[in-house]
Amino acid sequence: MSLTMNSTVKEVYANPIGHDALAKILLQVGQSDKILKNPLVGNLKLNQLAKVAKLGKIPPDFFEALLNLLNSEPDQPLPSPAAWQDGNCNIEPQWWKEAVFYQIYPRSFQDSDGDGVGDLGGIIQRLDYLRGLGIDALWLSPIYDSPNDDNGYDIRDYRAIMSEFGTMEQFDELLAGLHHRGMKLIMDLVVNHTSDEHPWFQKALAGDPKYQNYYIFRDGAKPGAPQDGGEPPNNWVSFFSGAAWNYYPELDKWGLHLFSKKQMDLNWDNPEVRAEVVDMVNWWLDKGVDGFRLDVINYISKEAGLPDGNKAIGDLMGFPGIERYYFGPHLHDYLHQLNQQAFAPHNAFSVGETPGVGMEMAALLTQEPRQELDMVFNFDQLENPGTARFDQYRYDLNYLKKYLAEWTENYPNNSWMSLFYDNHDNPRMVSKISSNPDFRERIAKLLGLIQLTTKGTPFLFQGQEIGMANQKFTSMEELRDVESLNLYQELLDKGKTPEDAFAKVLSGTRDHARVPMQWNDGRNAGFTSGTPWIKSDGDFLEWNVASEQMNPNSILNFYRQLIDLRHDHKNALVYGETKFTYLDRKDYFGYFRIAGNEIYFIECNLSALDQIRPREPKGFELVLSNYPQGSDAAPSPRASLLGAIGGKKSVLRPYEANLYRVK
Repeated sequence: MSLTMNSTVKEVYANPIGHDALAKILLQVGQSDKILKNPLVGNLKLNQLAKVAKLGKIPPDFFEALLNLLNSEPDQPLPSPAAWQDGNCNIEPQWWKEAVFYQIYPRSFQDSDGDGVGDLGGIIQRLDYLRGLGIDALWLSPIYDSPNDDNGYDIRDYRAIMSEFGTMEQFDELLAGLHHRGMKLIMDLVVNHTSDEHPWFQKALAGDPKYQNYYIFRDGAKPGAPQDGGEPPNNWVSFFSGAAWNYYPELDKWGLHLFSKKQMDLNWDNPEVRAEVVDMVNWWLDKGVDGFRLDVINYISKEAGLPDGNKAIGDLMGFPGIERYYFGPHLHDYLHQLNQQAFAPHNAFSVGETPGVGMEMAALLTQEPRQELDMVFNFDQLENPGTARFDQYRYDLNYLKKYLAEWTENYPNNSWMSLFYDNHDNPRMVSKISSNPDFRERIAKLLGLIQLTTKGTPFLFQGQEIGMANQKFTSMEELRDVESLNLYQELLDKGKTPEDAFAKVLSGTRDHARVPMQWNDGRNAGFTSGTPWIKSDGDFLEWNVASEQMNPNSILNFYRQLIDLRHDHKNALVYGETKFTYLDRKDYFGYFRIAGNEIYFIECNLSALDQIRPREPKGFELVLSNYPQGSDAAPSPRASLLGAIGGKKSVLRPYEANLYRVK
């Protein structure tokens, strides 16, 4: 059904894009969707809202742009089958649903040749460590040949290995070593854009019309070079600051780059580009690679004509123009083609990075009968409502509870969730929750317990299993990330002081996650015998793999036990039903995982204060806890008070997390 200005708010919310857009807006203002179910609100027509919005100086073209976006998606998610029926699981089993993935940022994992940069040889050296942790599949951030403007996400040659990382022979050795140990490998595929040093782009600049059509070149809105008054084709901005266009005098045209100035967007509307991508993906899959993570894959389809972004939407979302490509008109077609011509014939796995995509849109990309992607990475859980990555705040775990409950209860059973906190693009979650060092171990274990016992596939990021935290960078000179460097300069240009600009960058820089892996307490944390490409702050002297391997109560060994439990009891902990308890109770997270007579119960205190349990785990067998059992430590004054009120056993300690088997 096409939406018009006579459509109601209720009808907009029934549209997948409308549902996710309204859900995000309500989230940011601290409201639930109950307000939309109120007949007075739900039955309001858009033309009525437009009259009110006009008073708030929202122009009419906002609604035109909104309707254009909503009507670009004609489909609805397919019906969700029951997860369990008559004691039988209806969820189709897949290796990637049962697997525990581990993301490696190769530059920072392990250096084998002393040049200060992690490499394939270093990863090979650590395969037994990863197998011992219980990892089923590795995800490698890009290792392709690249000039490294964005640390490998600007690819110069899709069929070559970056010289800093090693050789194709070493890659083959790595792949064979993984398969020999019963592990799989997925690679990072960056095909929204290439490096401007890619041969295709260089041929385009040299005047070859075939390769000019591989990219997105346009005449300026005003002719001429920028210094002569020329203007870009539209008002789109780059995620890495500034206009999303470069001017090329040799062509007298502008080229689109949604990311850095050296990452030029491919023209996916060109069937030759899609054929090139399919051929390249098949080349790697034929080598034995088991799948791909697809970088910003929902950006590959742009609206015809590349119209200006709506100013009001741009102000709301932070990036003018984003509504023209974040869920583009041919996205489903292009993903289905890639699936049918590359992934499906190899029975290969795919997970898409899809910024801005919510639950309904994610279902349209992943429901198994649609044959597009196997999973997506949704990022809504990484920041509390009303905040962004570069804001200075403390993360409230009650929001993580709300997010997991909503997705678990409403995401279709013929789709599958990804579960993650840390990755190469975000600060460490353990540091976002609390800066109190006394809670670091407890929080790290709590996060692991939730991640490995909720429904979905867990993706760990290197160092998460030892509780690695944000770094204490002291100046911009210590940072390497192009996004951070650009943002710092942009803030200075807007009048921020160097101190204030650095403080904001420090809150969200991706370099927190990109410092070297902490292997031991020796020189450079055991990462390299040379000079590391990025500085560590000394945290490795206490928090490292070697020391945690020796401690049976360490975070590392806690993760090992959790992963073993997940593998050994997959009927309940992977495919089992999930029943939440006391969801309305602040700072408490409790749920059952159920598969027939096999039942587990998880309870977590989401705060730094003692809490009374809403239910006693009577008759339950404690399997794992982030607190040592039989501890004779004196209770806190608050715990003593709560014990007097509710009985000693009814108190959950700060950030306490327990896993029980129900007898």
